[in-house]
Amino acid sequence: MLLYNFAKVLFRIYFALFYRVKVEGTENIPAEGPLLLYANHPSAWDMILIACYMKRQVHFMAKVELFKNPIFAYILRTLGAFPVNRGKGDIASTKTVFKLLKLGKIVGIFPEGTRTPSKNLNKGKGGAAMFAIRSNAPVLPVGVVWNKKKFSTLRLVFGETFVLEGNKSPTKTELIEETKNILNRIYALIGQ
Repeated sequence: MLLYNFAKVLFRIYFALFYRVKVEGTENIPAEGPLLLYANHPSAWDMILIACYMKRQVHFMAKVELFKNPIFAYILRTLGAFPVNRGKGDIASTKTVFKLLKLGKIVGIFPEGTRTPSKNLNKGKGGAAMFAIRSNAPVLPVGVVWNKKKFSTLRLVFGETFVLEGNKSPTKTELIEETKNILNRIYALIGQ
């Protein structure tokens, strides 16, 4: 946790020096309990930007390719990230999500599964809805607007939490539709 907090301070300084960060809706972030944090993913820096403005540690699901370098893997794991093998039914990462939620932690997931510079509901993966329905954990939607030019404004919007209720054994099609609904909530936060 010490490395996590140290990294947050360093990156907040970086963002303050090179960007104007506008953060909205921090009052919507629950102070305790399990939480699924779902955000759009326009940049490789989204995970870091979001974590910088959360009081609690976020355990982000990150693509397995990021864990191939042992040093980088160590840093990612120390910061609370865990690997997911995208495009496959990754049982280990699924178990990790439910274990973290049971411990009252925050799990961060990008429902699109990959970086997506602009709204594209067709990239939504059904796993986001599955985690929300099966865990019954509150979902915190987060919208990110990223302008890569230095000294521009970055916008981070935390929406109101909601619980995704529905059929506990949904079909794959139903899960994808529910994930599209989650993405619509996220993009509505940033006017897209």
